[in-house]
Amino acid sequence: MQDRVLIVGAGSGLSASLAHACAGRGVRVALAARNVDKLADLGRETGASLHVCDASDPEQVAALFAELDAGPGAPTFAVYNAGYRHRGPVAETDPDEVMKVLKVAAYGGYLVGREAARRMLDAGQGTIAFTGASASVKGYVNSAPFAMGKFALRGLEQSMARELAPKNIHVAHFVIDGGIEQPDDPRKAERGDDGLLDPAAIAETYLHIHDQPRSAWTWEVELRPWVESF
Repeated sequence: MQDRVLIVGAGSGLSASLAHACAGRGVRVALAARNVDKLADLGRETGASLHVCDASDPEQVAALFAELDAGPGAPTFAVYNAGYRHRGPVAETDPDEVMKVLKVAAYGGYLVGREAARRMLDAGQGTIAFTGASASVKGYVNSAPFAMGKFALRGLEQSMARELAPKNIHVAHFVIDGGIEQPDDPRKAERGDDGLLDPAAIAETYLHIHDQPRSAWTWEVELRPWVESF
């Protein structure tokens, strides 16, 4: 059976590197985002199918998986990479914006994880990966909404991993602790060689986790540049 990856919240950086890495291995790629126009070049480069989806909307997530069922097939590897930020002092945060952060960061992860798990349970195998951040394990000043969402996503993953691992479904959480390098990134001069996370290197770690023998599965991995403080 051909491996099939679904990347939800696809864009440049990590998602693009993961799409390229998967396509290079012969994995069939599906990319989902609220705006797929920005994915046109990446779709051509990787042969990916493109799907419009707001991951925080239950109907759109259900429709996304129905499209996959009817087309390229349900994913054997599902990656949740969507995120949204709202910064500021707690006393000045906008409740509507905070709710949006929670819906994208955590509720969307639940919706995608739920649909992926349903199909993987039927197939008897699969991998579900959730992209976390430094905020998954430590809350920062003026970043309470993001920490709330990422803590919740991590809790979701832990619960799913314990439930689904005995059913041959590998669920893993990735703590991305540091800045991810972008093309022509001005931070490189300040951080020095390998001072930012290389998205291609992160993608290889995702694939390594996907490939792990089930006798030694990892449920969480934390990635940071060598110069990043703990």
